[in-house]
Amino acid sequence: MIGDGTAIRAGYSAELDELRTIGTRARTWMQEHQIQERNRTGISSLKIGYNRVFGYYLEITNAHKERIPADYIRKQTLTGAERYVTPELKTWEEKILHADEKLERLEEEIWEQLRSELISRSTDLTRIARTLAELDTFVSLATVAREQRYVRPVVNEGTRLDIVQGRHPVVERLVSQSAGFIANDLSLDTERRQIMILTGPNMSGKSTFLRQAALIVLLAQTGSFVPAASAEVGIVDRIFTRIGAGDNLAGGESTFLVEMSEVSNILRHATPRSLMILDEVGRGTSTYDGLSLAWAITEYLHEHPEIAGKTLFATHYHELNRMSASYPRIFNARVDVEEWGDRIVFLHRISSGETDQSYGIEVAKLAGLPAAVVARARELLPHWEDNGSKPAETQAPAPPVLQLTLFESDTQRVADALRNLNLDDLTPRDALDKLYEIKRLFESPESANRSRKP
Repeated sequence: MIGDGTAIRAGYSAELDELRTIGTRARTWMQEHQIQERNRTGISSLKIGYNRVFGYYLEITNAHKERIPADYIRKQTLTGAERYVTPELKTWEEKILHADEKLERLEEEIWEQLRSELISRSTDLTRIARTLAELDTFVSLATVAREQRYVRPVVNEGTRLDIVQGRHPVVERLVSQSAGFIANDLSLDTERRQIMILTGPNMSGKSTFLRQAALIVLLAQTGSFVPAASAEVGIVDRIFTRIGAGDNLAGGESTFLVEMSEVSNILRHATPRSLMILDEVGRGTSTYDGLSLAWAITEYLHEHPEIAGKTLFATHYHELNRMSASYPRIFNARVDVEEWGDRIVFLHRISSGETDQSYGIEVAKLAGLPAAVVARARELLPHWEDNGSKPAETQAPAPPVLQLTLFESDTQRVADALRNLNLDDLTPRDALDKLYEIKRLFESPESANRSRKP
């Protein structure tokens, strides 16, 4: 705070430093004077205090009134104490108050001089600040480019976007070195490959691929190197995105209304030089409404030359893959996965073609949904995929009952133990332990005795 005596650095003003020294010396003197007066009077509770109304004082409780020296001057009476001053204390009070007042005034004067000088040189300072800001930006981008193996892109007046082994500049820093980031190619233009329909499972990397394309274009047009093996970037006028889910409930706008409003803005303002990133457009409403809207939006972007810009459209509507047969500038791409039995492995690799599965149930399983929910979903899925028909049976089928043997109780105990196992949550070690437990059921004393009976 200007005026509190600490705003201006020591060494700038000799007069200011001297006034600060007076304050420091005064505090030392006060401490010494308090000790001196305690020794002189024998009153250990004597203390020196200060307030804005009465200044500095010596406070002594009424229990020690008989010990008060004759040279003490009464200054204020309290309920249980009296406050006094001494000639020495009065002298130092004047020094301190005078120094504090002058210190505050001098510090404010120095501050005003500094402000005036800064204002007189504002043009030069602004130019220096802007130059340093640019230098900081360039050095930062150069440092990242060197450390992360970025390359210089070819930026031209064309409309092509060709990226070889492109990477997401943030995600690649977050993945482990052992896993590594899977780089992917991208080729778009307004003449032959205008719209990519990208399908693939949840969590497979569709959104990352879309975002990295937009970031590479943005970095290239700012003058930065880009995370890729090579890149040709035709200048774009704007990057439009429809990503994520958000609402404006206070304004009466649902999640889907916000989504459609953003798409409407894209369709009204995009140009052939725009880059459009559409992620799961149409998923906020019913399946057939959303599919119809997604198809119509894609068709509109293809059929209207005034807005036919480069477009990446990630979707779970596999039906959109059919558009490539009727619209020459639409092409299909997919994110590859490998299926191992009932497991899937995300490869995060983009290839040409289409996929007809979303693997949403497997992702739900990875997220920790109860095994019963996952099993029921798998049971229901074929019914919904069969032209959207409603499942005839709304209840999960009862678990099968094992056929009983001569030793009915043992068999039932084993059946119950197996039925209560949650296989999806078992580690290999847990499974082995459970197997030993079930084996011990047959080795119980009751089982052993019955097995010896004829």
